[in-house]
Amino acid sequence: MGYPESVLADDEQVVLHRHPHVKRLIGPIMALLLATAFAGFVSGFVNSTAWDPNAKNVVFGVIWAIWLVIVGWLALWPFLTWLTTHFVITDRRVMFRHGLLTRSGIDIALTRINSVEFVHGFIDRMLRTGTLIIESASQEPLEFYDVPRVEQVHALLYHEVFDNPSVAG
Repeated sequence: MGYPESVLADDEQVVLHRHPHVKRLIGPIMALLLATAFAGFVSGFVNSTAWDPNAKNVVFGVIWAIWLVIVGWLALWPFLTWLTTHFVITDRRVMFRHGLLTRSGIDIALTRINSVEFVHGFIDRMLRTGTLIIESASQEPLEFYDVPRVEQVHALLYHEVFDNPSVAG
């Protein structure tokens, strides 16, 4: 899913666009699988009973309505939140946008960036993700969590900020 071109200034080019690492979706996927397995098990149990067919249909409706609420809350909402979270580096700025119903974001001009760091623990190193920390001239350092291939992003951002003569000068 590309970042919308309408938010870019004239002649501004996207250098990098990332969503958070897919590790954020492990919990929602597990919730989907467990809720589906549990709903299927309970439906199989209800189907094997000698209840009236209309009563079974009501119970099936309740089971799958509860399943729909659980999956919507614990799986679909986190997925849509992940999908609508963007970390974008252009040739002029770093942009972070997130939120599904209420959007929020921050832009940092490359000329205002003082330092760029990354942090990742053992598991994050195995998954090739981590936290990118950007310190700008006027704010506390900003931390962006679960950035995929954080070392490459760090190197790319460092290059854009400190090696690019149009930014560094």
